[in-house]
Amino acid sequence: MKKIGFVIPWYGENIPGGAEMELREVTDHLHEAGVELEILSTCIKDAGSDWSENFNKEGIDKTSKGITVRRFKVEKRDRAAFDAVNAKLMKGHRIIPAEEDIFLSEMVNCPQLYNYMKEHNEEYSLFVFIPYLLCTSYNGAKLFPKKSVFIPCFHDEAYAYISRYKELFPQTAGMIFNARPEAELAERLFGFSQSGTKTIVMGIGMDTGIVPDADDFRKKFDIDSPFIIYAGRKDEGKNVHTLVKYFSEYVKRRDTDLKLMLIGGGNIELPSELVKQKRIIDLGFIDLQDKYNAQAAAEFLCQPSKNESFSLVIMESWLCGRPVLVHSGCAVTRNFASESNGGLYFGDYFEFEGCTDWFLNNKEKAAQMGENGRNYVRSNFAWDVIVDKYMKFFREVSGDKE
Repeated sequence: MKKIGFVIPWYGENIPGGAEMELREVTDHLHEAGVELEILSTCIKDAGSDWSENFNKEGIDKTSKGITVRRFKVEKRDRAAFDAVNAKLMKGHRIIPAEEDIFLSEMVNCPQLYNYMKEHNEEYSLFVFIPYLLCTSYNGAKLFPKKSVFIPCFHDEAYAYISRYKELFPQTAGMIFNARPEAELAERLFGFSQSGTKTIVMGIGMDTGIVPDADDFRKKFDIDSPFIIYAGRKDEGKNVHTLVKYFSEYVKRRDTDLKLMLIGGGNIELPSELVKQKRIIDLGFIDLQDKYNAQAAAEFLCQPSKNESFSLVIMESWLCGRPVLVHSGCAVTRNFASESNGGLYFGDYFEFEGCTDWFLNNKEKAAQMGENGRNYVRSNFAWDVIVDKYMKFFREVSGDKE
C-alpha cells in the first residue's frame, strides 16, 4: 500500500479538541505499526485561533514520533460572510445551497493544499479526512472521492443536513464511525448501504494498561465520603448544569454524605452552600494518574452530555473498574452502557435519583458492571485491536493487498 494522507486544517501535538486528539492517537499508533502516512494540514494554529493567520511555518515538519506533517499557507477569507451563515447553523437552522457554498469556501481558504493533493495524488493510496464538517474535508474529498475515507464524527445537527454533503459523501470510498448510533444516523442521512461506500464501526483506541489506586486518591485529597465523579469540560454544552441541579436535589431528599467531584477545565455556576459544605468539590485540572485514581475511587462516573460521538471518560471509568451513569438523550453513550452492561441511564431527576440509589445500595452489582465495562473496552478498543481493524479496512477500501 502507498502512503495514506490524513487531512485536517490544524494539527499540533498538544492542541485541544476531540477530533484532533483522535487523529493524533490514530496516526501515532498506525505509524508505530509500520503504516506509511503523512499529515496534510495548514499553517493555522488551532480551532480557536484566527483562520486567516499563518501561525505555523509553511513546509515539512516532523512530529516527536517521526511522522511527516506538510503545512500549507492559508489565504484571507470573508469572515463576516462565514460567521453569518455559521450562526444560522449553530441555531439549528437549515441553509440554502448558496449559503452552503459560502460556508464551505470561507471557513478556511487553502488552495495550496488542494493543488498539492492534485499534483501528488498518485503517491497516496487514500486520503483520510476528519471530521466531516470542516471545509478541508469537503473540498479535499471532492477532488478524489473514490480514494477518500472519512472519520466523520457525525452528530444529528444542522451541519449534517447540508445538501453539498449529501451529494458528495455517498460517492466516497469509506466511512469510519466511532459508535453504532453514529453509523445508524449516517445511514439515515446518506444511505451508504445503497451507494457502495464501505463503512465500519471502529471506535477509538484506548490505552488499556491503566493501573489506578483509589486509596492514593482518597489520601492525597483527603476524601473519606462516597462520591459521584464528573470528568471533562464544565459547561452547559456538556449538560453539567443538569448534573449539578439533580445532585443538589438528591442531597436535599436523602440522608447521605454523598459528594459530587468535578474534574477538568471550564467554569459553571455551582451552588455556593454545597461548595462551602464541600458537598460539591471542583478539583479543576489534575494529573492523569490522579484522574484515574479518582475514577477508581468513585461510586460511579456520571456523563450527562447529550451530544457525544464517543466518550473517552466512560472508557476510562470502566478501565478503572467503575460503572457509569449516562443521559438517555445521548444515543451513543446509552448504547455503550447497554451493549456493555456497564452502566445505567437517566432522562429526568427521578430516574437520576433511582439510578443513584441503586448504585449506592448494590455495591457488588455495581462493581460487576464496572468489570463488564472493562472487558468491553479491552475486547473492542485496545490499540492492537483498533490498529488491526484500521489496516484491514484501508486495504479493503484501497484494493491494495500489501
